[in-house]
Amino acid sequence: MNTRPTSYAQPDALVEPDWLEKHLNDDGIRIVESNEDLLLYDTGHIPGAVHIDWRADLQDPVIRDYISPDKFSRLCSRHGITPDTTCIFYGDKANWWACYALWAFRLFGHDKVKILNGGRDKWKAERRPMTRDLPKYPQTNYPVPKKRFDNEIRAFADEALAQSKGGRPLIDVRSPGEYKGEITHMPEYPQEGVLRGGHIPGAKSMPWKTATNEDATFKSAAELAKIYLEQCALKPGEDTIVYCRIGERSSHTWFVLTYLLGLDNVRNYDGSWTEWGNKVGAPIERSG
Repeated sequence: MNTRPTSYAQPDALVEPDWLEKHLNDDGIRIVESNEDLLLYDTGHIPGAVHIDWRADLQDPVIRDYISPDKFSRLCSRHGITPDTTCIFYGDKANWWACYALWAFRLFGHDKVKILNGGRDKWKAERRPMTRDLPKYPQTNYPVPKKRFDNEIRAFADEALAQSKGGRPLIDVRSPGEYKGEITHMPEYPQEGVLRGGHIPGAKSMPWKTATNEDATFKSAAELAKIYLEQCALKPGEDTIVYCRIGERSSHTWFVLTYLLGLDNVRNYDGSWTEWGNKVGAPIERSG
């Protein structure tokens, strides 16, 4: 693999605003908005977009885990989605939560997924059409997925520990202050009850937003390769685990590594620091 590719590994994983504006009414696609700010959708959204709440729709309300395959089936059916529907995700914060929703869809085997490059921020900045009208789609009968792809794209604490002990690639995508243990939460965000700060031993720091431009679009393939293949020394064929606080920021990095750089062995540790920083006996480093 060329360490300085001239194009994304899967360029069709991104949709540009110009294209989407011309294809808002196409059959076979469903535009999905997913934001950190759960109230944004109601203030205006891309015409035809449905809203998926990353917490209420994708996470189990009792156990810290994702919804069951049966609930995923009902979620998709409610929004008129079938296994053949191409879901185009977008949202606020440079698509950070949109990538989280996309990763969750991939967890259930829905592989027709794309990201709107630049997300909600770029769409709104360019004064493209938005509406408060709620779309209505005929309910479908999405088949219940036979499994969740936990083994393929998801990592758990014991696997992150084995990765650390084995000296294999771990990428911490949180802010430098979180990585160093100076703070236990994102800057300007509330404390979430993590008891210890720092990072998993051996993890390299590469904040998720390093992959984005000022307009919330993704950096070029060559720039991304320099960041991850050169600076982070990631290699094709190596098992890589990414993590953050609850797996949302690392979903963005997972998308970059998997779809834009073409690494097919990347897993997201969604337990991340809210699990690791509270886990009795979990090893922690605080080196900067």
